[in-house]
Order: sequence, then structure tokens, then C-alpha cells
Amino acid sequence: MPLGGIDTGCLAIGSDGGLRQWQIHHVGNHQGDLPGSLFALRVQRGEPTVSRTVMLQQDREAAPARRDIPGGRAPLVTDDLVPDWQRNLLARFGGVKSSEMTATYPVARIHQDSGLGIDVDLTAWNPMLPGDAEASGVPCALFEFQLTNTSLSSAQCWLAGSLQNGVGLDLSATPRGVRAPGYGGNTNTLEREPGWTRLMMDGHGCDPSHDSAGQMALMCEGHADALTQFQDPAELFDFLDRLPGWEHPGPVAALPSLPSDAPSVSGSWVGPSPAGQTWLGALSRKVVLGPADSDSRSTSVRFAICWSFPNRYVTWPNFGPDRPEYGATRFWLGCHYTKAWPDARHVADAIPQMWDRWWKETTAWTDTLEAMPATAELREHLAAQAVVPRTPTCFRDHEGRFFGFEGVLGASTAMWTGKVGFSCPLNCTHVWNYAQAASALWPELEASMRDTEFDVMQAPDGSLPHRVIAPVWLDQLWNVDIGGPEHPALDGMLGTILKTYRELRRGAVDLDWLHRRWVGICGLMDHIHDRWDPQDSGLLTGEQPSTHDISLYGANMFMGSLWLAALRAAEEMAALVWDTNRRTAWQTMFDRSSAAYDTALFQDGYYVQRPDQDHGTDDDFGDGCLSDQLIGQWWAHVLDLGHILPADHVRSALRAVVSNNLLPADETTHIQRAYAVRGEEGLVMCSWPHGGRPAHPTRYCDEVWTGCEYEVAALCLAEGLSDEAHRILDAMWHRHDGRIRNPYNEIECGDHYVRSMAGWSVLELGGAPRWDAVTGSLHVAATGSWPILTGTGWGVCVTEGGTVNVTCHHGVLPIRQVIWDQGQVETARSLPAGTTVTLTRGEDR
Repeated sequence: MPLGGIDTGCLAIGSDGGLRQWQIHHVGNHQGDLPGSLFALRVQRGEPTVSRTVMLQQDREAAPARRDIPGGRAPLVTDDLVPDWQRNLLARFGGVKSSEMTATYPVARIHQDSGLGIDVDLTAWNPMLPGDAEASGVPCALFEFQLTNTSLSSAQCWLAGSLQNGVGLDLSATPRGVRAPGYGGNTNTLEREPGWTRLMMDGHGCDPSHDSAGQMALMCEGHADALTQFQDPAELFDFLDRLPGWEHPGPVAALPSLPSDAPSVSGSWVGPSPAGQTWLGALSRKVVLGPADSDSRSTSVRFAICWSFPNRYVTWPNFGPDRPEYGATRFWLGCHYTKAWPDARHVADAIPQMWDRWWKETTAWTDTLEAMPATAELREHLAAQAVVPRTPTCFRDHEGRFFGFEGVLGASTAMWTGKVGFSCPLNCTHVWNYAQAASALWPELEASMRDTEFDVMQAPDGSLPHRVIAPVWLDQLWNVDIGGPEHPALDGMLGTILKTYRELRRGAVDLDWLHRRWVGICGLMDHIHDRWDPQDSGLLTGEQPSTHDISLYGANMFMGSLWLAALRAAEEMAALVWDTNRRTAWQTMFDRSSAAYDTALFQDGYYVQRPDQDHGTDDDFGDGCLSDQLIGQWWAHVLDLGHILPADHVRSALRAVVSNNLLPADETTHIQRAYAVRGEEGLVMCSWPHGGRPAHPTRYCDEVWTGCEYEVAALCLAEGLSDEAHRILDAMWHRHDGRIRNPYNEIECGDHYVRSMAGWSVLELGGAPRWDAVTGSLHVAATGSWPILTGTGWGVCVTEGGTVNVTCHHGVLPIRQVIWDQGQVETARSLPAGTTVTLTRGEDR
């Protein structure tokens, strides 16, 4: 599970207790490593005699794999890979007997049996506050260990954390031990503050403008022994084994820079590291635990890792034409988080004061999710919807603009640019069409994307290229071949209209913002109409570039349903800005188009494609059953726009999608990417239940995309097809059950793929209250305890019978009315943080 904040990069903790996937230097790298970074435990007893040090990591070879999967592991993923140095160290010194993780993101809880009569319960987390992107962008990973003696004899324990100083690392290199290009002149400095010990890690040989210029810190609560600078993890084990086992530190402990409590037990190397080399640094906290039947059998120890790297450059190959005129220039973007945290010292200074507050704010959110009326599996996966914006998939530049790749490069992206970097830059409109989580949790982030679309990306003819070039002052992708697909994606343009209305409803933007954007919105709608329906037939025709990286031709409900939803959203926005002419025109277009699409395409219980006779059938799906055929209806329900097609036809088409496309996987039947393999089920993108599969069918038809699965499952829930929805969700979550695939990394063309954030709609359309900032209305349906996110704050809504209790946890909930399935309750005031109000159906307040 990743540990890190918005824009900060991250590291990950495995269910075995190991630290890996170090991506704190602004480069996506799922095999990024800082060897020697680990936690270890020494236990010493007198009777029976025990004196041993182990890694707080289980040898994963002993963990069961999925027996129903050929080979026991999945293709296209690397989350299960354990670095060789960890395997070697485990073989040499041993690890814990067992390790098991449970989590409600961003809090992971790992229970370990050390095999030494000490149970270790680790809580690993990072501060997260919905509605506050700044508070959710702290560059740190926090660890609290609870050590419990299960033996009847007392024990002395030394809990140690070790960290490699990664300042200056050449991001194209993988360290071999402490050696790597870029290293040299690294120092670790021991500092003791009241109640905490820390190692500040610097790189004095690093150019301040280098990608990896910055600072790191390792912290331990209380008075800790220190091995300040060393080269090999074995030195740490030797150091721990030589620490004296006395009850109290000697008088020399008052000296703040002393390496350890015993001058004879140092072992630290002195001075800056030589060229091409860095140092490891470690802190060790000693605790004494009483017997298992005593009150002193358990205690807790806190560790923290923090960092700050202010330089981010454009290091990825952009889509579009080559730009030789740029030469070898690397454009600096910077990092927004470093405005608040310019170096690791600022973070280290804040951690002792803010730990308890951050924990309270973070667990208020996780406790709310855990209280939802849902299965533990559903709660875990919905909580994980917050992962993607807090990985290197997304970032903010120095000025705060929010950007997102499609994902982080990994094993699934060998056809792109390898395994280090980012998949498909940047702000790809058609992939972000599916993402709902970021807009709900941190509305300002997606509002920034809308500003970029209208201020930077929109061309003079009103069209919108589906990718942005950064920095934003460079030439954009107007009138050039883009790539993925070649021409501006129609579904991405339609999605921009829908996302604009969503941001308005979620409180990310206001009516003044809408008035300022109205010319751009109208220009985009006019371009779509004039380019794809100039004859006012109601059907979009011609070349329709799409998220499948090809163009569809002829009438099809994938584009058609998005067009219908966009017309309805535009109509609603026209009413808000009092543009009566536009509202009437779009209402007329909608009525004509809805009837035309339903008449032309509904066949055999679902919606098909009517191919363009002048184009041929390459990349078409024809009479196939496309899983995405009702994506516009999904959007319409998310935006409370009602049915855009006959309700009975919608439900019939959904049943057809699930019955025909949710299939036992067999990756041997196609040559596309195997996101599901034999022994699993998945919702394929398209099937041909009545035959007629084209010789060259629509691209990716045999693939299984979690983003599409979430979309279809959520739409099923909205339409009352609960069984169909849970069949999809159960199949998807079985694939990502933590054994061969990571529940915190739903891949597609890259790790932590943006499309997977469609999963948030399962919550929104599955019973949770829905917020409309335009009217200040909270729409309440199902009973239970649910989170509320308004754009200005977040809270909890507990509904039972005819009563709703609303509690504000952060910010303000500007609720003016609660709308029930029947009747409504009016309230005349907003709720500030810490306020609870009880409302009863039919009662004016």
C-alpha cells in the first residue's frame, strides 16, 4: 500500500512488512529501491535465554499463492516482487514468523508474530483530509509499532529503523547497496529534540538544481541510539547485537550528538560519503516489556520517514510532433508541496506537534468508511479509490496546477517507454472521463483541470485536444496528430462538458466561474454539433476518435450516450446562466437525438453500432455488445439528470452486457493485455453473442478494464440490478484480493491507472447521499451511516427511518435542504465543523 501525499511521491509497505517501491523523487518506478531501508527487532531474555535480531518482514516464499491461477502469479504486475537484498538479508538473519495486513486506506495495520515471544502490531499511514489537498500533501510516512510480550518472562527489546540517504540519486539508476550514480558527499546528522531523535540526511555533492536535490529524515520518538552512517545492513544487525542491556541510559545520553548510549558501541563511518556512494542511517529505541500477565507487557514506539525534493522537470516524452527547436531543454515544473515543506527539516519539526491531530483527522475519515452499511471488502476497495491522486500518477506544479498521467509505467506498459516513468501524458480527457474519486475527495484538483482545459487546451475552433503539454505556455496540440488517438478525442470533449457540470454540483466552482467559462463551453458544444451532426439528424457520424485509441465510425451508443448526457448537462448549465436560447436549442437536440439513437441502435436487447458504409468495418463492433455502451447514462445518474434513454431499454442493455461480457477469462484466446487470466472472471470490453465479430474488431475488445467494470457495476446499482452489480464487483475484487494482484493498484496501461477511479461511483450510486452545491441539496435514499463531501467540507450522514443526523467533521456543510425519496426537510443554516443537527422528514428548520 502506498504511503505518501498528493504531489509528494510515495513509498509502499507490503503485507510482509517490507518497504519498497520508493518513488519519492518524482519519477514513477514500481521497482524503485533504497536498499537497506527496513525495520528490525532485537529481543533479549534471561530465562529462557534469548538474544536474537530479526527483520520485521516475513519471507514471502512462505506465503500462499493463488492455487487457482496457473503459476500462482499474475502477468503485467510487479507488486509481488521482493528485492534481492531483502531476500538475502532474510536468509542471513531471519524474519518474522508471520505477517498479515488489513487496511482502510490510508491506514494499514500489519500484525506480525516475531517468533521471539513478541507480537508486533504496526500501524503505517500518511495524513489525509478529504476536502483539503494541502493537508493531504505532507511528504512523510508514519509508523507506530505496538510491541506486546506474549511470554511469561520479561524482555528487553530494541526496535530499529534504517533508511538509505537517497539525496542526489540518478533517477535512471537502481542502487546496488549504497552505490549509485549521483551519490557522493552525502551526510547523516544526528539531532536530538525534546521527545524525539532524528537523522537529517543531506547530499552536499548534489547540484541544487538536480532532480534529486533535497533532504530526507528518519525520526524516532524518545531517546534512540543511533548508527549515524554505515554501508551494509549487516552493520546494523551487528550494532544491535552489541548494544548493552541495561535498564537506564548512562549520563552520557545527555550529549545530543552522541551516536549511542555507549561510546564503545558506535560503528558509524565519519564524514561525507565518497563519490558514487551514500550512507545508510539507523535509529534504535530500547523498551522493556514485562511478562504477558503484567500491565507492562505492551508499549508503543513511533517512527517517521520524511522528505522534500523541490525540483520536478518534464522528463517524459510528450505526444504530438517532435519539437527539435526545444533542443536539450528540460522544463522545470517544480512541486507544489514544497511551498509548505521546502525541506525535510520543516516536516520533521511538524511531526511531533501534528502527529495526533493528523491521526485524528485521518481516522475520522477511515472510521466513517468502516461504519458504512457494506461488506468489509467493499469498504476496503472504496477507501482505496483515494490512492491514485496520491501516487506519482498525479502531481501539482509549483503554482498548484493539477496534472495527471494515465498511470505509472510498469510491466503492463512495455509497448510504451519501458518500466520507469509515466504512461501517456498528460491530463488525457478521455481516460479522466471515468475518474470520479479525485473530484469528490479534493474538488479543487479537478477544478484545476477544467481551468487548464478552457484556458490552455481549447483551440480557437472550440475543439479540445485530449492531452496537454506542460509547461502550459508551450505550443499545445492544435491541428497536429496527437496519438492515442491521432485526432482530438470526441469522448474526451463530451466528457469535459459533463465534468464541468459535475464540478459545479460538487462545489468546486461557482456560478461566477460558470459565467466566465460560458463562451468556451458554448464553443465546445458548437464544435461538436457542427463537426459530427451538421445535418441535425440527431446522430453523431463520421470519424469519432475515442478512448480505445482508434476512431469509431457510424452511429454508436458509446458516443451517442455521452452526447445525450452532455446535452442534458449543457441544458442545465444554460438555465443557471439564464441563456434561454441555448437551453431551448439543446433541449430540442436532446429530444431528437434520444429518439434517433434508440430507434436506430436498440436491437436484440442492447445497443449496437450502425457502421459507416464509406469506412468499412475495421475497428468497429457492429452487432457486438459493448460494455461501455451506456457510459452516458452512468454519467447522467451521477449528475442526477435522469434517464437519457428509455428506462426499460437501459436495464435490458445492462442485463445483456453482464450476461454476455462477464466471462471466465482465458488469455490464450487473444493477443491483447491479460488483465484477467484463467481461473478468474472479468467484464470484457465487447462480445458478439449473435456472431458477426469483424476480422479486425474494435481495439481492446478482449481486455478487462477495472474502470469500465466499476462504471457498469455502478450503473447496475442505479438501475436496481444489484445482483448484476455484485457479480462484477465480486469478480474484480477476487482478482485484486492481495494474493496475486494489489487491491491498492488496479492496473491498465500502467500502474495506479486513472480509469480505475470510476469506482467512487459505486458509492455514489449505491446508496450514499448525493450532494448538489447548486441548490444546496443533500439527496438521501438508503438508510445507514454515509460520508458527505460538499467541496467546502466533509461530514457524516446517519439516516434511519424518517430522521437524518448530519455531523460536520471538517470545513462547512452548506446544506439548505435534505431531499428524501418522498418529501423533504428544509434547513436554514450551514453546519460548521464540530456541529451535528438532526432533521426529520417533513419538518421545517
